[in-house]
Amino acid sequence: MKSTQYLSSDIISKVSNLSLKARLLVEGLIVGMHKSPYHGFSVEFSEHRSYNKGDEIRNIDWKIWGKTDKYFVKEYEEETNLLSHIILDQSKSMTYASNDISKLEYSKILSASLAYLMLKQQDGVGLTLFDSKIRSLIEPKSKSNHIKSLFSIMENTTPGSDTKIGDILHVSAESIKKRGLVILISDFFDDVESIVSGIKHYRYKGNEVIVFHVLDPKELNLSFDERTEFIDLETGESITTDPWHIQNDYNKKMIDFCKKLELNCKKNKVDYTLLTTNTPVEIALFDYLLKRQKIN
Repeated sequence: MKSTQYLSSDIISKVSNLSLKARLLVEGLIVGMHKSPYHGFSVEFSEHRSYNKGDEIRNIDWKIWGKTDKYFVKEYEEETNLLSHIILDQSKSMTYASNDISKLEYSKILSASLAYLMLKQQDGVGLTLFDSKIRSLIEPKSKSNHIKSLFSIMENTTPGSDTKIGDILHVSAESIKKRGLVILISDFFDDVESIVSGIKHYRYKGNEVIVFHVLDPKELNLSFDERTEFIDLETGESITTDPWHIQNDYNKKMIDFCKKLELNCKKNKVDYTLLTTNTPVEIALFDYLLKRQKIN
């Protein structure tokens, strides 16, 4: 069941308000989905104690009983709603667009939709915007009016300079005090080893991590038909060339780059999804959420 039955990309593109875009997109998706793939409770094991009359039998640790022939029950910390952190790249490379929408605008709609979805489920969601530094950091909250703060920050985002993704991820990971869900959204144009090191930091602290790798389609295949000047949006460096002279080598390097990032994510039990800006956000998000439901 495709989300296009409920709303079209034309409707989304004609709505200028980010809040309204997110609401239309998410409520269109929810119609076609039976349950949330995100909503859940964080139940953390605390300690064992001796079984007492009246305790729930389902909390007995049968492994300990098998070893000691004594009954112990597991105690858990108080259940709390899922806390999620959206980490969004606002560096200048994200402003590139070969079609009607830049990577940054695409990522903002994706971020807003995910935030709206999780707040609708009464889960907490926070937002971090970064380039070479963390520019904005909003802690996760689950109150319905929290969405206004998130949308306001995203709508007024000013693209930054270059980016040091690996360094930022380490700083961000240290700032998260309670484990939860981390959603990274970027073009990841940086050193892969450094990025993976930062992702591992989140995992080491017990967070689930989802990576959305957002690229423009022409960045994937260099499909330009004439002599072109290419400008690095972060450094300002430029080169003029006939794209077909370098296309094969470029495509190989780009495929290797994406595959290396994907394989390292899988190695560290991180959910990796490559998205291109010519795929309508509602289609990309619907397909991803459907896949995630099947996994869970």
